[in-house]
Amino acid sequence: MKTSRKFTAAIAALSLVAVSGCVTDPNTGQQKVSRTAIGGIGGAAAGALLGGLIGGRTGRIVGAVGGGAIGGVVGYKMDQQIKQLKDQTAGSGVDVTPTDNGTAILLNLPDGVTFATGSYDISPGFQQVLDKVAANFIQYPNSLIDVYGYTDTVGSADSNQRLSEQRAQAVANYLISRGVNSGRIRWMGFGETHLKVQTGDGVAEPLNRRVEIKVIPISQQDIQAAQQQQQGQ
Repeated sequence: MKTSRKFTAAIAALSLVAVSGCVTDPNTGQQKVSRTAIGGIGGAAAGALLGGLIGGRTGRIVGAVGGGAIGGVVGYKMDQQIKQLKDQTAGSGVDVTPTDNGTAILLNLPDGVTFATGSYDISPGFQQVLDKVAANFIQYPNSLIDVYGYTDTVGSADSNQRLSEQRAQAVANYLISRGVNSGRIRWMGFGETHLKVQTGDGVAEPLNRRVEIKVIPISQQDIQAAQQQQQGQ
């Protein structure tokens, strides 16, 4: 019965958002449902929209806040952040898109520009782009940041796994070196286990070689819920 009531309440809240929570997206100029309104639905409903976090959500939020990260209003500011990231990385090959049903931001860093073949040293020319990304993350401190490394299927699985980890760690460390709070950042390598395209022809393989940065906004509600959950453990 309790579950039914919670589900009904969540549906009602979503219906209310649909009719009353509209804003103008600065990226498109079109009307859309406000992420601020989505963020106010409640912990259970909003949490269900978010993808997983490296190391778990509750501990990550509490740790990040302890390191100086703050919660904010998730909504129009996120749209502004996406627009700024697109402007700051224009022409670099970086792809900036909303993800997780519009509740997070994903940056796809191109392999051939970010790293030389088989290397995990960030290319000097790309460091300027990451400098701008880091400055953006500092400007918008109300988020957690996951860095993922991926490879293609060329070479052994073991070497690909190791390279994916090294590249993800290299990007994470670079962001930290530029002032991004280390408590906000985690990294993980996935090797060749999450291919973007299924191919063995060698033509589309570069699409599989990438580093992704996922930015997951956190609100004051998220912080309070995480702190209460940890205290109750």
